[in-house]
Amino acid sequence: MIETVTGLVLRTRPLTETSLIVQWLTTSLGRLATVAKGARRPKSPFRGKLDLFYLADFSFSRSPRSELHTLREVSLRDTHRALREDLTLLQQASYCANLVEQATETETPLQHVFDLMIGLLAHLAAQPLPAPTIFAFELKLLTDLGLKPDLDRSKLNAGTKQLVRALTESDWPVVARLRPTAAQAAELGHFLHGFLIYQLGRVPKGREAALGLPTEHPREAKSMIQLQ
Repeated sequence: MIETVTGLVLRTRPLTETSLIVQWLTTSLGRLATVAKGARRPKSPFRGKLDLFYLADFSFSRSPRSELHTLREVSLRDTHRALREDLTLLQQASYCANLVEQATETETPLQHVFDLMIGLLAHLAAQPLPAPTIFAFELKLLTDLGLKPDLDRSKLNAGTKQLVRALTESDWPVVARLRPTAAQAAELGHFLHGFLIYQLGRVPKGREAALGLPTEHPREAKSMIQLQ
């Protein structure tokens, strides 16, 4: 049976010399993996339709034996072109995609997470400050998954707790106007780093780059968030 859904490309990788595996975040089916047969051929009907953070309507045939299904057709909605014109924005989106992949199960409905990711990509087009953006995404995702930090049990200072509430509860236009102090950003960055390890076992790769931190000395980077 062929199914149709709207999805966002989270990741692609080669399967063979001519085919791709495409990881999607979809509106109604959660994370989903498909194989795009022949997608790497010059005259493939998938040519130019499968890249990071492309939003599309697509159809697929479900595999009865595995979680890797067969991609049939793709109709593009949005390529999120701004991400390809700024490496910093691409790093932020990629880290958030890694976080979604690590924190969620495959083929589990994730409408709120899909909406969160789409909202993030629209937000990034305005080139916001990295730290509030990443912190807001982490907090919003944790809240959507029922893993919201208990501020009453934390040792964060009062100003940082207020910042956490604003980042968690505000929509993206408000997040774009938030300007944490360097001390608040450092404290919250360190807190969330530890909280992600506690909840997920590890921090997804790319966090330092997404926050605009140097990666040569990650231990120092974890404790010093520089706002641009």
